[in-house]
Amino acid sequence: MAVYKGFEPVIGLEVHAQLFTESKMFCGCKSEYGAEANTLTCPVCLALPGALPVLNKKAVEFAMRMIAAVGGKVHRRSVFARKNYFYPDLPKGYQISQFDKPIGEGGAIEYHSGNGSRKRCRLTRIHLEEDAGKSLHPEHGEGFTRVDLNRCGTPLIEIVSEPEMESPEEAYGYLTKLKQILQYIEVCSGDMEKGHLRCDANVSVRPVGSEKLGTRTELKNMNSFKGVERALKFEIVRQIDLIKAGGKVEQMTLLWDEKKQVAEPMRSKEESHDYRYFPEPDLVNLVIGDAWIESVRLSLPEMPDVRADRFVSQYDLRTYDAAVLTDSRALADYYEQVMTHFDDARAASNWIQTELLALLKDNKQELHDCLVSPEMLGELLSKVKSGDISGKMAKTVFEAMFATGKAPDVIIKEKGLVQVSDESSLIPIIEKVIAAYPDNVAKYRGGKAKLFGFFVGQVMKETDGQANPQTVNKLLKERLDG
Repeated sequence: MAVYKGFEPVIGLEVHAQLFTESKMFCGCKSEYGAEANTLTCPVCLALPGALPVLNKKAVEFAMRMIAAVGGKVHRRSVFARKNYFYPDLPKGYQISQFDKPIGEGGAIEYHSGNGSRKRCRLTRIHLEEDAGKSLHPEHGEGFTRVDLNRCGTPLIEIVSEPEMESPEEAYGYLTKLKQILQYIEVCSGDMEKGHLRCDANVSVRPVGSEKLGTRTELKNMNSFKGVERALKFEIVRQIDLIKAGGKVEQMTLLWDEKKQVAEPMRSKEESHDYRYFPEPDLVNLVIGDAWIESVRLSLPEMPDVRADRFVSQYDLRTYDAAVLTDSRALADYYEQVMTHFDDARAASNWIQTELLALLKDNKQELHDCLVSPEMLGELLSKVKSGDISGKMAKTVFEAMFATGKAPDVIIKEKGLVQVSDESSLIPIIEKVIAAYPDNVAKYRGGKAKLFGFFVGQVMKETDGQANPQTVNKLLKERLDG
């Protein structure tokens, strides 16, 4: 539990995740980011008279996948409702959402808190809804607001947590795990910069030991998980300072200003009655059969925490390494594919974490852009293990593979990077080095053991780094100690 000046925060999060469907929630328009403003619209998402919504089946399936992934309950019957409010980017004057009968309830997110321990936050509900458009407010002295309606009708799920998080660091851990799950089950990209994942945070404070919740405020306009964490820290301190000064926290919505690092009032906080919910008359109730629910449940991939535990037991990896490798489904799949072509699990893990991820980061690439297939990496690591090439050579080869997509054999041949392990070829070179440095030989035999590294370096220099280090060590020791 985090304690601030004798108070403890209580945090709940509402996360909107844009679903990976090709079309919108209630029409056939493309659900696409980055198109020219107001080009992905039709009579339905523009709310023209007489246009009627038709529910997107794939959006329903994606919502079911998320509910199943977090251990929630899919309701056999759910109801769409009109959520009434007025804003320039909402042509209908209402949003089609779900209210008292959502598609899913319950479940939980298990995550790492700020102090490294594991925590579990229960979920209140997961429901389907459509997105509004986007208002582009005045900048640089412009006297008008522009409206882009491309986003109108984009399918969303809203994931609402119980108020069970006790610190901004916990909120960060919760969001990180939630994003990972959404990406694992392939229903949302999780890209906050594109608005595919948006978070509103509700926070209140109460004296340590009190059971009664304080008055909550809602924070909006955070564009990163760290932004959510910073906004919560600010608001927690603001509320505590206000209470200590004899004031009262008012229930309101605040906008986070990332540049100023402050949260500023936007409006008084709405309650459900402010939206005048009522069942959507143009849509029938959503009724889902048991067979569909079961087929969705069975289609889920192995979840990240389960997969990480398996990596520890099956591949004898450290817990940390397993967590890194299972951070994304694509990386975990890549690692397991490498293991079908190579038999040293820890060596493969180390190489992927140190070499592959570093090159991806340096080149600002995603794994799907990588030209080195798992099979090619497995072949390269097998050559290192067999002694055909050294680890140092392998890094040179791998960098060339990453840049060109060529197989390791091709690059090794092009660069002449064959490791010399034949003793009959190395013995004359070793004897030449020993003969060239009689003083150092005498010092080594006189007790200066550190000079052994000097002789290894000289042999490697003579062979342009292509001598097998293990063989060089063995032959040098025989001759210097003999």
